Amino acid sequence: MSPDPRPPSPAGSPPDRRVPRVAVWRSALLLGSETFIRAQGDALTRWAPAYVGATRVDSALSRSDDVIVFPDGPAGRREFLRLRLGGTSPRLRAVLGQVRPALVHAHFGGDGWLVSRTARQLGVPLIVTVHGHDVTRQPRSPGLHGLRYRRNLRAVFDRAALVIAVSRVIRERAEACGADPAKIRVHHTGVPVPAAPPMVPKRWDVTFVGRLVAKKGVDDLLTALARMDSPRPRALIIGDGPLLPRMRAHAESLGVDATFVGEQPPESVQRHLAESRMLAAPSKTAPDGDTEGLPTTILEAAALGLPVVATRHSGIPEAVLDGRTGLLTLEADPEALAGSLSRLLHDADLRRRLGAHGREHVAAHFDLHTQTLRLEDLYDEVAARSPARSPARRR
Repeated sequence: MSPDPRPPSPAGSPPDRRVPRVAVWRSALLLGSETFIRAQGDALTRWAPAYVGATRVDSALSRSDDVIVFPDGPAGRREFLRLRLGGTSPRLRAVLGQVRPALVHAHFGGDGWLVSRTARQLGVPLIVTVHGHDVTRQPRSPGLHGLRYRRNLRAVFDRAALVIAVSRVIRERAEACGADPAKIRVHHTGVPVPAAPPMVPKRWDVTFVGRLVAKKGVDDLLTALARMDSPRPRALIIGDGPLLPRMRAHAESLGVDATFVGEQPPESVQRHLAESRMLAAPSKTAPDGDTEGLPTTILEAAALGLPVVATRHSGIPEAVLDGRTGLLTLEADPEALAGSLSRLLHDADLRRRLGAHGREHVAAHFDLHTQTLRLEDLYDEVAARSPARSPARRR
């Protein structure tokens, strides 16, 4: 089917042509758990973001001016299937051509492949950020699906002008999947750091924020909480996912005082964190190999002055300095996790000290404004190597 001759255009006022535009690409735009994508794009100052996706996701992060390539309905689904199977779509080319970006910044390796051929056809350089499962679990998929994914991942790495890894461990995984080491940069996604932590009464002893999937280790957290008493801590579990019903039942069977509130909008997550004594992030490598990059919830909690109890998993030690900004345990060790949680719950001075140092560490190395300026430096660097699309020519 031929593309609609009137592809959607970004809403709002006409763009300032003196400011180069980056198309921020995520095929499913945008999952409620992916606040890091929206926050990073919104924090750009020298580049103007245009959020482009294949399909719209009904979430708290969805916006009316998101550019959606494939309309909901049978025709749109057929065209999207064509893109997924062949890596090309006349409609995607028409829409992206109308957006007129100087760069395309795709999040996740698989999504990068979906847009990589079109970006090349339009002569637009591509940057791909790899976050975790795209270079850990998915390349290990068995059979033809895994073979095809690995082939596509190598293709997008070849086509990309730059590959951004969110942690040093993810950089190593990207290299193992075929990315040219010379193309990879480790760039930590930033989070907002308020001028001062909010002073509110504490309602929760331990809070968890994240998708309820195996790599997040919620089962280990519930087991650890069940081993604690005098008194048993009040836990808040924020997030949705396939394991939600099982984790609810697990908490009930263990007699854990855990409140599950499902997925929450960013402002609610911030409020709940402020009302908490600490964040638990018991991440681990899932049975299928799925691995974290560097969970931004750890940074968000630390920015609010919360100490973090987490595991020595993937990029987490880059953000949580054991004994200085939080406490780290081995993966999949509920007993050690319970010990760290108990230690913090019974030592208010330690909580304050770790929380204060954690906030300082995030402000120095993970501040959203600073990190986004560094990202824009990478944009400038890539654009400068593409004369026809560089910011200087666009001016």
